[in-house]
Amino acid sequence: MKPRFFIFGLGYTAARLAAALEARGWDVVSTGRSGTLLFEDAGNVRLALADASHVLSSVPPGGDLGDPVLDAYGPMLAGKWLGYLSSTGVYGDTGGAWVDESAPTGTGRRAARAEADAAWLVCGARVFRLPGIYGPGRSALERVREGKAHRIDLPGQVFSRVHVDDIVSGVLAALDAPPGAWNLADDEPCSQNAVIEHACRLLGLAPPPLQSLDEAGLSPMARAFYAENRRIANHKARRELGWTPRYPSYREGLASCLTPSAERDQQA
Repeated sequence: MKPRFFIFGLGYTAARLAAALEARGWDVVSTGRSGTLLFEDAGNVRLALADASHVLSSVPPGGDLGDPVLDAYGPMLAGKWLGYLSSTGVYGDTGGAWVDESAPTGTGRRAARAEADAAWLVCGARVFRLPGIYGPGRSALERVREGKAHRIDLPGQVFSRVHVDDIVSGVLAALDAPPGAWNLADDEPCSQNAVIEHACRLLGLAPPPLQSLDEAGLSPMARAFYAENRRIANHKARRELGWTPRYPSYREGLASCLTPSAERDQQA
């Protein structure tokens, strides 16, 4: 019988993980828009969980309602390998300084995420703290092509990011790891402007104009992206998981998103 891996929330990142697991012989059961079960179908979810040795959640926190997965199915998770896709937003603003897993969490605008992150750690999960996620079909290339890219005039503003396939390799590397938290980020934090400008070069298009936050007319969610400034260190994942990003910077990552194989992966 194939080993079973249960995924709560089969979104962009988790779907790529599911494909990698299936290629390695796992039976993957999941909830989510593209999943095999409805989250609310408690009877069938519990049956599937009973046969699963590994469980990963990519479901975001429910605001003041706690973590949806732990609240609904927490008692079913005891004794299993647990994984949780969290966010580096749990660290809050560091003024552009480097931050690693020893830093306090819960000081920023992502209070609900920080609480969920902590709750999964208490349950013995492997928690993967992720910065901006990009990959085939979801990168600066698409925003530039669609005319939705912005260059914001915020000197000194930097972000970290990670290619979706480097998240997958990080989770796979942690299948034999003890519980803990790891940052999965590339090696080169930089401004969002640098990423947009490089995407424009790859596409042979002129970069968008430099604008202030007010001039750009960003949505509240997009504007909040610029409210925090930090560099994410990945040394712990390298040391403890033996993980190395295949795409150490946005340059290699964006180049991979232009390849025919990346386009086929997105269409599949």
